[in-house]
Amino acid sequence: MKIVSRNEELLRDALSRIPQSSSRTSLSSCNKLIRFEDISAAAFKIQCGVQKTPCMYSRLSKQYGMDIYLKKEFLQYTGSVKERGVLYLLTSLPEDQQRKGVIVTSDSNFSMAVAYHASELRIPVFVIMSTSTSPARVKMCREYGAMVISYGTTAKDSQVHARRLAQENGYLYLEEEDSAVYLSGLGTVGLEVYEQVPKLDAVIFPAGGHCGLLAGSAAALKHLNPHISVIGVESESFPVLQQSLKAGHPTEDQACSSHQFYGDVSGSCFGSNSLQLTGKLVDKVVAVREEDILIAMLRLLEYERATVDAEGAIGLAAFVAGKLPELKGKRVTIVICSGNLELHLLQQCIARALTLDNRVCRFSLVLPDCPGDISKLLEILAREEARVLDIKQERTFVTSELFTVEVTCTMETRDKIHTAQLRNALLERYPTAAWTER
Repeated sequence: MKIVSRNEELLRDALSRIPQSSSRTSLSSCNKLIRFEDISAAAFKIQCGVQKTPCMYSRLSKQYGMDIYLKKEFLQYTGSVKERGVLYLLTSLPEDQQRKGVIVTSDSNFSMAVAYHASELRIPVFVIMSTSTSPARVKMCREYGAMVISYGTTAKDSQVHARRLAQENGYLYLEEEDSAVYLSGLGTVGLEVYEQVPKLDAVIFPAGGHCGLLAGSAAALKHLNPHISVIGVESESFPVLQQSLKAGHPTEDQACSSHQFYGDVSGSCFGSNSLQLTGKLVDKVVAVREEDILIAMLRLLEYERATVDAEGAIGLAAFVAGKLPELKGKRVTIVICSGNLELHLLQQCIARALTLDNRVCRFSLVLPDCPGDISKLLEILAREEARVLDIKQERTFVTSELFTVEVTCTMETRDKIHTAQLRNALLERYPTAAWTER
């Protein structure tokens, strides 16, 4: 495709203030202007190594009043869009470095992608994980073909050990940063979205500190059509990108969460390249609550049968929260970039989301401990078509009258209206019923 000079100048201006030196040890020499040709070259080079994921019309469209298309990057082999940047990065390494091998730390999506694609390319790959890493992640990384070494109790311990091994053995220490090569690989998402959805009005990406996908794809989309809106979404708890854009440089002192639920959503801002591109090419960055992310995860599971993590659901969360009313009636693509959520955490997230969505409720009431009283309660619940998930009776520690029983019920309802109807019906018969607030 021909390069449009206006967008070429826009990209060059976005990166003109980036310093050429870098304190990072792995890819600092690769920091240069990201051009549309770079993204096109990346797309050609990785086309046989990653999935061209579907971008499908969603049943959620009617619910939110627009044509929604979901770019399902969680269908990549390792469950993450990071494969695109990683594969292009690995194939761009000199042959002598490919023979020596690479080393990474942590159990992040980036590390998982490196473990898989390095093994596929027959590049020796070592992953250093702390002893607190979940056994499931360790097992998965080994199955991808990496040599996994457990070392240290914290991520910092693992990083120090990995750097030492890299220096002693000639391995290349890789960490996720915003080199032009890595951003070009991630930017191929923008190319595919433009090709798959005609007459596109807007594309929604996850943002946060690791905004390489947002920046690289924005470079592609704005070159192909400057009128397409590119929007980033991050967590209100960790507004890393918004604060970095406001400060004009990557912020280093962000309070980030180490909880596995957040993943890259809470990561610190990792580079000037991504930040400058985002500031110049991205139209808007919005922040959403954790509650909105959980409900978005529930919507994707129910309507799309898509099991995703916080980073994967955060784009849809912007519509759940009502943060983008200007897109009503428009044609919009949401990039669902990651689906790596451990089973025990998935169970907690869905249970919490059902409560937030007013579809699981709990109440307690005190009944006379007489035959037939609980059956009358159950008759009311059946009449209101509410499903009993759990029912408990407490006699010993009841603080009211003697010979009474405290009954606590957890119920499943259809929606907020159904929950309100159930509550009114119970209060009419049991005025002292107490509801547990979510």
